[in-house]
Amino acid sequence: MTDAALPHDDSRAKRNVAVLTAAQAFLGAQMAMIFVVGGLAGQSLASNVCFATLPISLIVLGSMLAANPLSWFMQRAGRKAGFLVGAGAGALGAAIGAYGLYLASFPIFLLGSLITGVYMSAQGFYRFAAADTASETFRPKAISYVMAGGLASAIIGPQLVKVTSQAMVIPFMGTYFAVVVLNLVGALLFLMLDIPKPPVPSEDAPHGRTRWQLITTPRIAVAVICAMVSYALMNLVMTSTPLAVVGCGFTEGNAADIVTGHVLAMFAPSFFTGHLIVRFGVEKIVATGLVILAAAGAVALQGVEIENFFIALILLGLGWNFGFIGATTMLAGAHEAHERGRMQGLNDLLVFGGVTMASLASGGLMNCSGGDAQTGWMSVNLAMVPFLALAGGALIWLALRPKDA
Repeated sequence: MTDAALPHDDSRAKRNVAVLTAAQAFLGAQMAMIFVVGGLAGQSLASNVCFATLPISLIVLGSMLAANPLSWFMQRAGRKAGFLVGAGAGALGAAIGAYGLYLASFPIFLLGSLITGVYMSAQGFYRFAAADTASETFRPKAISYVMAGGLASAIIGPQLVKVTSQAMVIPFMGTYFAVVVLNLVGALLFLMLDIPKPPVPSEDAPHGRTRWQLITTPRIAVAVICAMVSYALMNLVMTSTPLAVVGCGFTEGNAADIVTGHVLAMFAPSFFTGHLIVRFGVEKIVATGLVILAAAGAVALQGVEIENFFIALILLGLGWNFGFIGATTMLAGAHEAHERGRMQGLNDLLVFGGVTMASLASGGLMNCSGGDAQTGWMSVNLAMVPFLALAGGALIWLALRPKDA
């Protein structure tokens, strides 16, 4: 029996969780940085303000396109190799983005964003990697602890934006150079990762279910739907937030502070989300997340004072945490180890496909659905309603199904 197979010895898993948590904290800071400045930089480069959030959309699109290839690559070459590829893509994407800003070229800036998406996809696999060597009991806590690393990134990222966004003659270029450094230095963390490469299956080994059989399994289908809705709605609202905050008369510094509060709320609960899942059950935690997301939209619709932005974005982060970590835990326990590469890649393809559509819609709703920033912000938050209804309905359907069905 291998170390990874021991039911109660999670020493290897805890070491890997520590490495992945540090990566989430340090390397993950770049996502907060880019989400603060990406829309503002896009607005300065795009000929049509309706496309201001297109750089964010291209990042998510790149993540969606990279999900299956990265999952396949990690299944064969291991997590360490996959995460190093992700960090390299993050550095390259940021360098191209800085070059696009230097040339004032929107297409080159978008190309950098697309390549950055490969890093975002790799970061998404940190949570699955945390579960690879964990026992069934430790698994939800391992996922939760790694997500908690985002707490530090919530502080590091926006504060770096304040220092770097206007540090060079060309606005935001300093931020993209800082992202290059984060990736090059942070990649060293993965040298300490200890996750065995998946064994090469023998000819008579079980091949597992097809992608269609996996995605039509009720528990897997509901987990994917809830993950898609939680992440897409968080992205829909967060992508527009800097534009809405600045458009309603506040400063870029205010926008950075609000994003800091949001990202803190995304990851701070992760210290206890896993414990709550173990105690109350994953379905109840996912349902709680959806209710909190609805509350975020309700607060945002009450007005555009600075406190409305802060409270709405904090609730948005908390709802994402419960909804997305819960859905990830549900999915991780619903497929076999030999189905991992197939199912996890499919999941992230679908999740980030939904997030891509949300980020594309965000800019259009924000800038082109009304005459001012306030009207656009209301449109963004009203768009949450049908998708929350879809995820909530899926959870209820799963709960009402016979347990042996």
